Amino acid sequence: MPAAPYPSDELERIKALVNLCVLDTTPEPEFDALVQAAALICKVPISLISLVDTDRQWFKANVGLPGAIETPREQAFCGYTILGAGIFEVEDATKDARFIDNPLVTADPKIRFYAGAPLQLNDGSSIGTLCVIDSKPNKLDDNQKLILSQLALAVTKALE
Repeated sequence: MPAAPYPSDELERIKALVNLCVLDTTPEPEFDALVQAAALICKVPISLISLVDTDRQWFKANVGLPGAIETPREQAFCGYTILGAGIFEVEDATKDARFIDNPLVTADPKIRFYAGAPLQLNDGSSIGTLCVIDSKPNKLDDNQKLILSQLALAVTKALE
């Protein structure tokens, strides 16, 4: 399982994330509402606000994975999402060489579908994602992608 490469601005990105003072904070209703909206719009059971830290991805908000608060960064689909500016989508993780042997694919929650929109701060740092996940293959339509991107912008503004 190849882990996502680190972004070229990794040190600045981590500094920007830490400066938000949001890691390991308690749930907040506005973030919970945004992941709920993303799950409903994309018609999936799981949605997360995932912040990509140095060695983990930590979930600021979570619908569909009760009790999950973080996963190791090397398993994070979101590590790939923060490398780009648009939606990163994996229609079937069992057919994607980057994820086929990922523990999140081979064991619970048995991820098959993933789509993530990067959370990009005003300084350009991508600190995490708003993502949607399903246990069956899927594909977002253009409208769902647009709405997911807009919801990610709302998440970013709320974090800043």
